Amino acid sequence: MTTDDFVIICNFAFAEAKLTFPGDMVCIGITGTLGAGKGTVVEYLEKSRGFKHFSVRGFLLELIRVEGMPENRDSMFLLGNRLRKTYGPSYVVDCLYEQAAGSGENCIIESVRTPGEASSLRAKGDFYLLAIDADPKVRFERILERKSETDNVSFATFTQNEEREMTSTDPNMQNIRECIRMADFVLTNNGTREELYTGVEEILKKI
Repeated sequence: MTTDDFVIICNFAFAEAKLTFPGDMVCIGITGTLGAGKGTVVEYLEKSRGFKHFSVRGFLLELIRVEGMPENRDSMFLLGNRLRKTYGPSYVVDCLYEQAAGSGENCIIESVRTPGEASSLRAKGDFYLLAIDADPKVRFERILERKSETDNVSFATFTQNEEREMTSTDPNMQNIRECIRMADFVLTNNGTREELYTGVEEILKKI
């Protein structure tokens, strides 16, 4: 399968699917800084609240493997921006949305990285954007503990990677700072997992 095959599949889904989430379905988009704890929040919502997870990272990694690209953050950055530039700023999350709407279950879309992605999801129905942030040193220690291929970097590379994704005037490129500004809820995750879970539960009470 090629990237073009993926595009055909997604475009077919757009033509066949409803334009909004089912009325009883809640979708939470996750945005935030690198290593802040987005995955921890996703895991909690999956296991404790039964949310179904749809991952931008997973979507891009699948295509990266199809194309034979190195499995690292540079490849995800380049491929994600290429898809957005070619097919529209919200293309990747729109593909994930079609999968989510088809499931009919409460869902998480991780991670929202452009304002266009956030705006597109908001237009589809009962959607809330949750941003996770933490101190840079805390976040760097967390990504080292993950020991994934895309996180095997120095602190200098970590900060460089983050900076290029934080702000952009190009609607097809990552602008995490603006996504955080657009969020309905922001969690600062400098403490324990239990404190983070408590924060998530407080947000769920408001949804």
